[in-house]
Amino acid sequence: MSAGGGEKGLRSTTGRLLSPSGRSIYLLGFMAAGKTSVGPILARLLDRSFLDLDQEIEARVGCPIASLIDRDGEPAFRDRETDILRETLTLQPPRVIAPGGGAILRAENRQMMELGGITVWLDAPFDLCWQRIQQDGANRPLARDESVARQRYLDRLPLYQQANVRIPVEAGGSPESLAAAILEAIHLPAGAAEVGGRDQ
Repeated sequence: MSAGGGEKGLRSTTGRLLSPSGRSIYLLGFMAAGKTSVGPILARLLDRSFLDLDQEIEARVGCPIASLIDRDGEPAFRDRETDILRETLTLQPPRVIAPGGGAILRAENRQMMELGGITVWLDAPFDLCWQRIQQDGANRPLARDESVARQRYLDRLPLYQQANVRIPVEAGGSPESLAAAILEAIHLPAGAAEVGGRDQ
């Protein structure tokens, strides 16, 4: 749901008024939408820590996501993703969090993110995401084929559209401009850190 002008908070899809300054921000979007690029910048502007769930999973299992999926299958990867999302519900102070692009597929994950913070959808069109996937050289086991990746995008699209905030992503947009757009959308000024500051 898009932010409305003039309100001090943001209403969720359930009509509940959200308080941006006291809640984590979950960045949603397809692979290569820009979550990992925008997240650290947004976190720095808000004097928060940034948590990338894929990087956290890799640190815990000791191997790349691609190797984990090849070895144990996608469900095992999703289970770990859900476990870490659950942990974010108790993180203090709040953080900027980037789940994997498919985290929204599980209803449990969507409910946890709705409960734990504000969901922000980086709405990058598939063709832009695919172009970036082709260029970044990363091993993405869930996007090895364009037609399969496009279908994944289309399957997830209705779920991304349920986010509290939508931020359009264009080819020429910088991570800095996207971070600024998120701040404007959620009515939270730069440097608005919670009492106690950043968790070290």
